[in-house]
Amino acid sequence: MSDQNDKLKQLKTSSIDRRLSIAKASLLAGTRWAASSATSIFSNEEEKERKRKKATKEQAEYLVAEIGKLKGSIVKIGQMMALYGEHFLPEEITQALNTLNNQTVALDWPAIKKQLQDQLGSKLDDLTIDHEPLGTASLAQVHRATRKSDGLELVLKVQYPGVADAIDSDMNLFKNMLKLTRMVPQTREFDQWFEEVREMMHREVDYKIEAETTRRFGARLKEDPRYIVPQIIDSYCTQQVLCMTFERGVPINSPVMLSLPQERRNALGEASLEIAVREIFEWGEMQTDPNFGNYLVRLGDGESIKDKIVLLDFGAIRQFDSNLLSVARNLINAGFDHDAEKMVAAMTGYDFFDAMPLSIKPDMAKVFLLATEAFSSPLNNPNLPAGIMDEHMRYDWKKSQLHSRVMQQASKSMASRYFSVPPKEFMFISRKFIGAYTFMTVIEAKTNVRSMIKKYH
Repeated sequence: MSDQNDKLKQLKTSSIDRRLSIAKASLLAGTRWAASSATSIFSNEEEKERKRKKATKEQAEYLVAEIGKLKGSIVKIGQMMALYGEHFLPEEITQALNTLNNQTVALDWPAIKKQLQDQLGSKLDDLTIDHEPLGTASLAQVHRATRKSDGLELVLKVQYPGVADAIDSDMNLFKNMLKLTRMVPQTREFDQWFEEVREMMHREVDYKIEAETTRRFGARLKEDPRYIVPQIIDSYCTQQVLCMTFERGVPINSPVMLSLPQERRNALGEASLEIAVREIFEWGEMQTDPNFGNYLVRLGDGESIKDKIVLLDFGAIRQFDSNLLSVARNLINAGFDHDAEKMVAAMTGYDFFDAMPLSIKPDMAKVFLLATEAFSSPLNNPNLPAGIMDEHMRYDWKKSQLHSRVMQQASKSMASRYFSVPPKEFMFISRKFIGAYTFMTVIEAKTNVRSMIKKYH
């Protein structure tokens, strides 16, 4: 945790403060951009491109450093842009925005205490709260607490004062900043995506929704010993404070995970993938933030006590309409059968696919067939690389290098030249599966995905 001196005493949430900071940063970035363009007028094409990339990288890093000082929703907007922006932002900007995660400074205890007093009033006396945060993020920080009456261990997610009110002005600031710096193509898709981020931001600061969603997922998984969902403690929840039981576990990218026997890692991998499959086939809503920080593993003893996955954050839940769900299910089932014609046939009934020229669909199907390789089998998929699936149909994620192979196939595909921004819903679903695939790779799990999909086939 950062040293006490690094903590912020208060947030710059006044929109004047924020506007000035960002306007200054954007203008400086814009003038740097103009200067770098001027110096490259007489350069050859290759040299121009190199200078352009260098200038973009420098100004993106500069803007991100300025944003990082502000905290609050503008940082979260930047993080979301980094997460989903790879389709329409220059790589240099995405890379700079990715560093925002590491720049989060904690807010000093007196400011957090005041927010807790405003929100909870005299109920605050029931709790002993640890002044050092367990974790900090752009919109809130998390503190451990104990209920004095019975010693129940809790966590309080405390939203920073003012961030919910600043969302709309921060969104407009961010958009204007990108326009000023002329770094982003201003297209209809970009505007739609921007509105989606705005909606996600508003949902993320609504702790009533998050409490309900946590309860819903808790009820669904209550009987399954492989999962733990924290319990919401209503009496200490408000619009800007979320209280739940403290659940122990180790981070999923902790070195201890790799020291577990293969079988235990396989079981954890299957449990995490099964959630994604059930979200699409049963529940119709999905936790769309694949951040590793949203999961912990409570280790068992390798015998009678099983390992469990602790699911932590339900702020980024996205509901999908029945139309999109049936398209997604058809695509997955076509992957299960590894059938190119079926995959092309599944690309219909959704604006994105219906607007796509028929000639491009077979090309696109190849990308989807590769992305769903783990759902296929050696019997129906002649392209399955040797040694990637064992006799129990367990797929070796680390060996497969699937993500980079899919990216290569996608960039070779004609379809990549046809559309710039896939529909936001597809970004969420693909992002979720990329998150799950990455988890498998990190813990070096070998999992049978076919058996999970078979029951819905």
